[in-house]
Amino acid sequence: MTTLRFQGVLLPDDEPRELWLLGDRVTFQRPSGDWSTASAGGYLVPGLVDVHTHPGCSPDGGFDAQDFAGHCLDHLRAGVTTLRFPGLSASAEISHAHHLPRMVGGGRWLAWSGLSSHAEFHVVVDDLATEAAADAARTGWCKVFCDWDFEADPVPLEILRQVVEAVHAVGGRVAAHAQSGAGAYNAAAAGVDSIEHGMGMPSTAVPLMVAHDCAYVPTLSAFASQVEHRKARNRRRDQTWLAGYQTMIERVRDAHDAGVTVLAGTDRQPFGAVADEVECLIQADLPPTAAIGAASWTARTWLGLPGFMEGDAADFVIYPEDPRTNPAVLRHPSHVVLRGKMIRQPG
Repeated sequence: MTTLRFQGVLLPDDEPRELWLLGDRVTFQRPSGDWSTASAGGYLVPGLVDVHTHPGCSPDGGFDAQDFAGHCLDHLRAGVTTLRFPGLSASAEISHAHHLPRMVGGGRWLAWSGLSSHAEFHVVVDDLATEAAADAARTGWCKVFCDWDFEADPVPLEILRQVVEAVHAVGGRVAAHAQSGAGAYNAAAAGVDSIEHGMGMPSTAVPLMVAHDCAYVPTLSAFASQVEHRKARNRRRDQTWLAGYQTMIERVRDAHDAGVTVLAGTDRQPFGAVADEVECLIQADLPPTAAIGAASWTARTWLGLPGFMEGDAADFVIYPEDPRTNPAVLRHPSHVVLRGKMIRQPG
């Protein structure tokens, strides 16, 4: 089989290079055998990552394996080669399918029984720490709700600290849903590994996130899709929601400037729309390079995935223009490579 050659500007190093596929790996050493050029020119970006998505899931928490595969392929066609599921019930054999993106599990949707209300898809538990540690031991991650009703009391700080201690003791990480100011503060103070959403997050949470090396996954595009509806309805609760959303936007830049790792997660349909999240991050005043990194090299480093080094996994995307100056091009990759296989190419 002829080896494929790719030439272009590698991001984020901004360096013109040429590389070849060596099985499912990349090499910068010219092979001795036959090779052909698959792409010359353009911008090569480490495979995109959506760090907060729930493919295959219905609003009531049901799961459909056929939908799951279709949604994952939607992600892949858009250049997303890795998915993180903070809350999902996919089977192991689906999760390891080689024709689908790489996957990072996240356990169940764990909700403390003392919360004021719950959704149908929540797994309601009394002992949140024990259940969270069990999920983290299986998947490496757990997903816990620090709150549910953004106007109600959150999970107490002491319980969240117990969760973090138990999960870290088994080598796992905690993804924390926080949709109220108090919930976001408690999550940051407890030392969780990522805060998902963070609506209404107070500024006092940011230095706590820095101290605990906690990442921020705001999922702005999911909230942005609700703004006009909330404005039109304009109830007191909607006004509170809109104020919390505006605060969340402000915290994105605050967190970035303080040194918090900001990441791109969509948490919505259609699947494969991480470019929308990147644009929302830019609109929140994140520098374009940081916003693109939130969906690529920064997210990959955070998850322990390779980028563009000799022998790294061959997961990358090519764009005809520089996405740092034209972020909209992220919606139109010319080439998508996963595990050394060409998933998308011109024509």
